Amino acid sequence: MSQRKGETVHEAHLSAEQAPPRQGTQATDGVTVDQRFRPEDRIRKRSEYKAHYDRARKIPSRSFILFVAKNDLGRPRLGITATRRIGGAVRRNRAKRLVREIFRRHKHLFQDVDIVVNGRMSLPGAEYRPLEAEFLQCLRPFLKRA
Repeated sequence: MSQRKGETVHEAHLSAEQAPPRQGTQATDGVTVDQRFRPEDRIRKRSEYKAHYDRARKIPSRSFILFVAKNDLGRPRLGITATRRIGGAVRRNRAKRLVREIFRRHKHLFQDVDIVVNGRMSLPGAEYRPLEAEFLQCLRPFLKRA
């Protein structure tokens, strides 16, 4: 908040030129180009999902079921399904955000595979770190060898 001749003015009511500069580096968020979740990292089409289910290896887990299959694209890709059984839109979106974030941070570790995640009811309520460990443990056979 700032003061104008005896009145309090919220920053939200100021133009960008009038707003006082904030401290810190807000322009850079620390995400390297390599870690972005780009459109080419996604499985999008229904036909791709259907073909994937037919040929993929099924890996059940507490929070999700993974369907993993090799691809010839030279990069890993991710697809997520979150049905209404998980809950309302807020819960489904949280589940998808968690999985996308884990994939984004670790995609450089994976071989050239397509991963489809079918969320279970416990997925939206999971904490990030245990979920990350569960995801990586399930995908251990598909990690790149150093």
